[in-house]
Amino acid sequence: MQPPAVPPVADRRPTSREIHGHTRVDDYEWLREKDSPEVVAHLEAENAHTQERTAHLADLRQSIFEEIKARTRETDLSVPTRNRGHWYYGRTFAGKEYGATCRVPVSDPDDWTPPTPAEDCAPDEPALPGEQVLLDLDALAEGHEFFSLGGSAISPDGNLLAYSTDTVGDERYTVRVKDLTTGGLLDDEITGVIGGATWDRAGEHLFYTTVDDSWRADKIWRHRLGTAQADDELVHHETDGRFWVGVGRTRTDRFIVVAAGSKVTSEYRYLDADHPELGLQVFAERLEGVEYSLDHAVIGGEDRFLVLHNASGPDFEIGTAPIAPTPIADLDPLVPHDPEVRLEDVDAFAGHLVVHQRSNGLTQLRIIELGADGPGDDYLVEFDKPLYTVGSGGNPGFFQPTVRIGWTTMAVPSSVYDYDVRTRELTLLKQAPVLGGYDPADYQEHRLWATAEDGERIPISIVCRRDAREDETMGSAPLPTLLYGYGAYEASMDPYFSVARLSLLDRGAAFAIAHVRGGGEMGRRWYDDGKLMRKQNSFSDFVACARHLVDTGWTTPGTLVAEGASAGGLLMGAVANQAPEMFAGIVAGVPFVDALTTMLDATLPLTVTEYDEWGNPEEDPAVYEYMASYAPYDNVAARPYPPILAETSLNDTRVLYVEPAKWVARIRATNPEADVLLRTEMSAGHGGVSGRYKAWHDRAFSLAWMLDRMGLADC
Repeated sequence: MQPPAVPPVADRRPTSREIHGHTRVDDYEWLREKDSPEVVAHLEAENAHTQERTAHLADLRQSIFEEIKARTRETDLSVPTRNRGHWYYGRTFAGKEYGATCRVPVSDPDDWTPPTPAEDCAPDEPALPGEQVLLDLDALAEGHEFFSLGGSAISPDGNLLAYSTDTVGDERYTVRVKDLTTGGLLDDEITGVIGGATWDRAGEHLFYTTVDDSWRADKIWRHRLGTAQADDELVHHETDGRFWVGVGRTRTDRFIVVAAGSKVTSEYRYLDADHPELGLQVFAERLEGVEYSLDHAVIGGEDRFLVLHNASGPDFEIGTAPIAPTPIADLDPLVPHDPEVRLEDVDAFAGHLVVHQRSNGLTQLRIIELGADGPGDDYLVEFDKPLYTVGSGGNPGFFQPTVRIGWTTMAVPSSVYDYDVRTRELTLLKQAPVLGGYDPADYQEHRLWATAEDGERIPISIVCRRDAREDETMGSAPLPTLLYGYGAYEASMDPYFSVARLSLLDRGAAFAIAHVRGGGEMGRRWYDDGKLMRKQNSFSDFVACARHLVDTGWTTPGTLVAEGASAGGLLMGAVANQAPEMFAGIVAGVPFVDALTTMLDATLPLTVTEYDEWGNPEEDPAVYEYMASYAPYDNVAARPYPPILAETSLNDTRVLYVEPAKWVARIRATNPEADVLLRTEMSAGHGGVSGRYKAWHDRAFSLAWMLDRMGLADC
């Protein structure tokens, strides 16, 4: 038997800091020097060690990659979306990483049925008659290890395309403008942009956002086509370090909207294209703890601002206001606050409103029809499955009579529907193809409920093959299980389908999502109960879900693997310290495991804007004590840890690579026998590698390691 490989050993170079009467000693802060050849060499040594320790899984990794590839229709077409005079869609091609964005002209202005390509359309032929390739993404990515399209926006007249690209992974994008009538690029080039750019109604200016040294989006600029970036006008500068900004245009095209927000407070400004002389106006002054959004609607023939806000209750209500600055207290109620229904978003169209909401842990899509006299029928779009995720998107036209809907379950692939508000007909346009004879009926889905330490009921979504258990009763034989969790920022981890996940399920494993507090699955209170001084609830909820799966016979600690990423990586680090005996392995992706160090340094990316989520341990001794009680890096101890795979990216600007690098070094130093691996992508950002084939290989690596921990590597 080959002896285990010897892992890299990071030197201990202690630094210390006195704070609130405590001395914090950190042996590995020197790993923060990203440009140091010594640090790079250490990360590369960690990568080599990880490859050596997982070499026995090489064939399994390749098999999983081939399974993902075989189940995916590599040459495919998205459902076209109508925007003014064209249908827009994306294409993918076998053997290519990124694909292309295309459009064709609308042939009948009264026909809202998307065109469909011929079944036997060849990759080198137009998918639809009159196809125009807007962006060849593989050509743009050529010569770059990493490539990301930040956004693309068509000018109102349809003749210009503004698009942004990142070829490093640090999410600083460069905006270029393509003339779609000639195919050439304009001279305009805007660098250092976060995301994409927004056209004004006249198609003469672009609005965009830049960040400060701490990676906080703090400035909105206006760029006039044909001029240098140095001449751009600063439209808004947000000086409060807790707030970040963004810019967009209402669906009606009338308003440019500038949003400023912290984790708990919002403020919107608007620029009226009908009255540009008024300049940028504040709609409602910021009030601490009051969040709101702003849209433009026409209700009963009258122009109104549509405002989603939480001034009347934590789960939000919808109000309206005249086209003028208006205090939140003076809004006219449209949809009142309901503690049983969390209103999450609202979109205005000429004939209806679309409300995104959730109730009892499930997403819902609500239609409010608009007539000549104002709001009319108010109802939910119904589906026949008990456990699903639904939302709307790809609806750019204010006057469109249809609502483009996305729907999925953990067993049913992502499905695209059009809902016709006039006829109330729901039409399935496309279900993501899964090749190889996939049948959703071969899988079973359940909603389970665990009981937390404080008595709260925590939902769990779980899926497995129908034949993986002896029968469908809860007393069936246990299954190796992957339990996923996040639990922060009110982000909901709703049930979703994954082609890659089938490589787990078809080998006899189950996949579960623990909908822990800190997320938004059960309304705003769910978020409030898992943040700041109640963050421990996220961790104890996850452990409670793990125990429930074990106690009810779904799985065993010896075959239960946990996974989480980013803030979910913090969750993984915490449960590794608090309940290591529950897990056979833990996968922590871009993990926020050195949370206390980060939150003690206001110069680091995003720290100040995160105070409303985690607290300010530098200013508040109580916050310091509380964070120190759970921060994974600070709580590494001489205890048995389950095997851990930590995955990160060198160019991540959200959770710096140094956090998992330090965490792994401390675990190894404290527990020399610990089986802990670090894998760093040296040319990627927070989202990992770019390109679908690279992403499939990346996921195959993680899945192979999980299967090995579950005892299914040979299945």
